[in-house]
Amino acid sequence: MKIGDKFIEVKRVAKQVDKFTFRKFLCIILSAYHLIILPYAWSQVKNPDTYTYLTISDVDSMDPAWSYDTASHLQILNVYEPLLAYKGSSTEELEPLIATKIPTPANGLISKDSLTYTFPIRKGVVFHDGTPLTPEDVKYGLMRFMLQDRDAGPSSLLLEPILGYPATRDEKGKINEAVFKDADRAIQVKGDNVVVHLKRPYAPFLTILAQWGVVVSKKWAAANGDWDGTEATWEKYNNPKKESAPFFDKMNGTGPFLLERWDKKNKEIVLLRNDHYWRKPARLKRVITKGVDEFATRKLMLQAGDADAIYADRPVFPQVQNLEGVQIIDELPTMEMNPTPFFTFHIDTTANPDIGSGKLDGNGIPPDFFSDKDIRKGFAHAFDYSSFIQDVQRGKGTRATGCIPRSLPGHNPKQKWYDYDLKKAQEHFKKAWKGEVWKKGFQFTLTFNSGNVPRQTLCQIIKRNVESINPKFKIDVRPVQWSTFLDRMNTSKLPMFVLGWNADFPDPHNFAFPFMHSKGNFPGLQKYKNPQADRLVEDSIKEVIPAKRKAIYAKLLQLEYEDAPHLVLVDTVRYRTQRNWIKGWYHNPVFPDSPYGSYFYPIYKE
Repeated sequence: MKIGDKFIEVKRVAKQVDKFTFRKFLCIILSAYHLIILPYAWSQVKNPDTYTYLTISDVDSMDPAWSYDTASHLQILNVYEPLLAYKGSSTEELEPLIATKIPTPANGLISKDSLTYTFPIRKGVVFHDGTPLTPEDVKYGLMRFMLQDRDAGPSSLLLEPILGYPATRDEKGKINEAVFKDADRAIQVKGDNVVVHLKRPYAPFLTILAQWGVVVSKKWAAANGDWDGTEATWEKYNNPKKESAPFFDKMNGTGPFLLERWDKKNKEIVLLRNDHYWRKPARLKRVITKGVDEFATRKLMLQAGDADAIYADRPVFPQVQNLEGVQIIDELPTMEMNPTPFFTFHIDTTANPDIGSGKLDGNGIPPDFFSDKDIRKGFAHAFDYSSFIQDVQRGKGTRATGCIPRSLPGHNPKQKWYDYDLKKAQEHFKKAWKGEVWKKGFQFTLTFNSGNVPRQTLCQIIKRNVESINPKFKIDVRPVQWSTFLDRMNTSKLPMFVLGWNADFPDPHNFAFPFMHSKGNFPGLQKYKNPQADRLVEDSIKEVIPAKRKAIYAKLLQLEYEDAPHLVLVDTVRYRTQRNWIKGWYHNPVFPDSPYGSYFYPIYKE
């Protein structure tokens, strides 16, 4: 047996490489020899003042006005602070952060007509660069968030309730000249207070602020080349390129951690404790978040105690449930629709290899390929939903009946769904494009973010089933790094892609709008627009009577079924994998990347 010789060689190599690379190399060696080696069980806490989280995603941007993905916003909400925050694991109860009080009608901070909200601003808070926070910074942060309004970004979350419209530009990209004045009138500084006037009553407004109303330094922004806060210059910063703002890779917040390093090449972010935090400083000195695509490497580092928590999805559950020194917390509720396959109705063909020839000739697809409803319904009937839930999700979850998850009002458990039926799929494919699809076939690339096993499996199921219907149907499945995936998705270059949606705030509107409204996140990328869907979404947020609102959502979900702009699959639960020395963690399904990532402030090791 030459196993011993291999380990001698491994030890020699270890002296020449860094610790992380060595563990990855060791994992490959062990896998090659089919060995299972239990690492030394640490009796004491390892690296007691450092928390290491291994995920599969890299960060897209550190800019609070750009970020619209969980990997990025996880870091943002640990460095910057909003006016308010969710209290612990509650998705209903809020607590003040930069504001000193939660506005209510009872305390007079919400007007009788529910249109005016007053936020007393906390004194004695300083940014990480030592600059004192002022109410002007609060106003600037809200204004910048709305006015930057990048394509497929989060700005509509505040534009809609405050100004009454979801975008600063029309469908042709022309800027609404009244936006700045509207925003400047709606958000006012009055002494130590910031007063926000809404266009109409908007019940989830405070919960939106708890995730998206982060405060940034106006002085720091201007000094570093960002918008100076004036009307004369705001249009220059509207719909910017991702890396053009200083906020892209620099951070200056007021939160419990500050950015020490972002190593983009190695997908590693290091946060350092803010020792001048206005509350008691965090017990952790450092937090390291690192993107590691290979599950075997994440598992090995967890076992060795070099990772405190890792991303581990449902397919690998058996491999982590009995690890020594590791705690599994299961049956954690979600407020998400994930994973979801989306169809792009009008694909950007510029330098786009994912659509092959760009024609319906058997070697590619035309840019409007998925605009044909029969194509979408063919795919809808070609997916084995039950097997995905049983085999990939290991039975954890129920069949989704629309884009509104079962954890929210507006969910309709009786809504029709597409069943797995290859015969029906064939019938739709034969009708698509007046029979040309069936006759000539097609070829395109289906993309998922690398390291995500459920999404990878989903893509492979689609490929296998669709290709089995007609040998002329060809689908290439390809993994792409997270930030690259987002860039291609945001420019409508992906013909069909798999993504998920986690609630920005706990209200059905936050699923109805991004899934079905033409100004919403996904329809904007897909170039999907149905005027009836737009009206239903707009009517639903205006309706204050729950029963009537639910009836509107029922109509919207029926329209979603008929149009099939995407495929909803499963309402699921999740689990967390962490070392048993981790204390203070709690799960809030609205917090970005939870239960894997988390709010790091209350965490400690013991």
